[in-house]
Amino acid sequence: MTSHPPKLKVQLSRNERLQRLKETFQEKYGEPVLFYACAPGRVNLIGEHIDYCGYAVLPMAIEQNILAAVSVNNSQTIQLANTNEKYQDFTVSSDSIAIDRNNPQWQYYFLCGVKGIQEHLGVSPLAGMRCVVDGTIPASSGLSSSSALVCCAGLVTMEANRQARSKVELAEVCAKCERYIGTEGGGMDQSISFLAEEGTAKLIEFNPLRATDVCLPDGAVFVIANCCVEMNKAASSHFNIRVVECRIAAKVLAKAGGLQWERVQRLGEAQEQLGLSVEEAQGRVEEVLHPEPYTRQEVMRLLGVSAQQLSDHILSANTQQVAQFKLYQRARHVYGEAARVRRFKSVCDAAPEDALLQLGQLMNQSHHSCRDLYECSCTQLDQLVDICLQAGAVGSRLTGAGWGGCSVSMVPAEKIDSFLRTVREKYYLPDARLAALEKHSLFVTRPGGGAAIYTEGQ
Repeated sequence: MTSHPPKLKVQLSRNERLQRLKETFQEKYGEPVLFYACAPGRVNLIGEHIDYCGYAVLPMAIEQNILAAVSVNNSQTIQLANTNEKYQDFTVSSDSIAIDRNNPQWQYYFLCGVKGIQEHLGVSPLAGMRCVVDGTIPASSGLSSSSALVCCAGLVTMEANRQARSKVELAEVCAKCERYIGTEGGGMDQSISFLAEEGTAKLIEFNPLRATDVCLPDGAVFVIANCCVEMNKAASSHFNIRVVECRIAAKVLAKAGGLQWERVQRLGEAQEQLGLSVEEAQGRVEEVLHPEPYTRQEVMRLLGVSAQQLSDHILSANTQQVAQFKLYQRARHVYGEAARVRRFKSVCDAAPEDALLQLGQLMNQSHHSCRDLYECSCTQLDQLVDICLQAGAVGSRLTGAGWGGCSVSMVPAEKIDSFLRTVREKYYLPDARLAALEKHSLFVTRPGGGAAIYTEGQ
């Protein structure tokens, strides 16, 4: 794996999408494209909602991506346009970039990447840019369309300002700068977008960030199906409430174990500092935390903090009004899911005869945990997962943040045609709205490559 995002020359005559984007750019701005930047979406095979708790995850990049055509100038303005007509044009001065986290529009995700790279590199003034963005990742589907846009923008900004940074450094910067929009994610999406390689899934570990190839079993086909319920992480508090609940659970476990709990932010840190295995940490949850929701008053009493301290140092901006916290359920999910990720990789490495069955069981257990303990599924997703299993998948689960979006299913290769037909007939075709969306909502996927820069050439 090369350390920097690759720079590739492409013949546009052989790439219809790039050719269309070039023509759109030239019609829009009346000048040639200098370069193109691409960042893929991803599907997380297993390891949901645990990256921000410090645990490894197991995603792969998908063919769907965010693509940007770019020119550079001395205007000190950034002009943005999108091939999707529902997204409006946007212009901003490069020295006064402001991100409205209360209005998570597409341009603000792009500006997260610009601002993050600018601050990290200390570049001032930024080069002026004109960009046209084209995306094939369904929005709010759990396939990382927003993070891919942030990563693409970060790559654009680096290239436009003639800088060079490693994939790992870019992934870490882009993971942090998405917080400008208010999302307290953990870094999985940005990491796989930069570190992905064709033909292999990746075990992504954090602190320090590193990626290990995971060879998926022969005979397994992965299928993505969108339940067509949209959920924008930044536009609701569902996601950040879970982050906060995990943070509080980590602090309560740390304090019960005699640690300096004020410094503990993640469940992974609590487990490590308590000297426990993940399995032992699951047992500690049973001993220390109760299944009933914790009130704000109980959290303050357990940690010995005031309402102001809770608000300032533990809660996030959009969780200030939360009255109850499900600490037991969230911690049980995180520790259980962390163990499933490790088991998934070990099965892939060992490649036993019943690998598909074992991996499928782990995926099913993951969905049950997301549904019942983390409560991040929805009725339509649960229905879709059930249909996928009935159609012949050995494992099926929600992927991404949840509360809508996509499922990912592992299907034996010999069953793929009947699987796709059955899911189409049972989930999409009975509903006219879903039937109209089916073409872009149900598809086979394979491990794709990571972010790259393209220029026109032979």
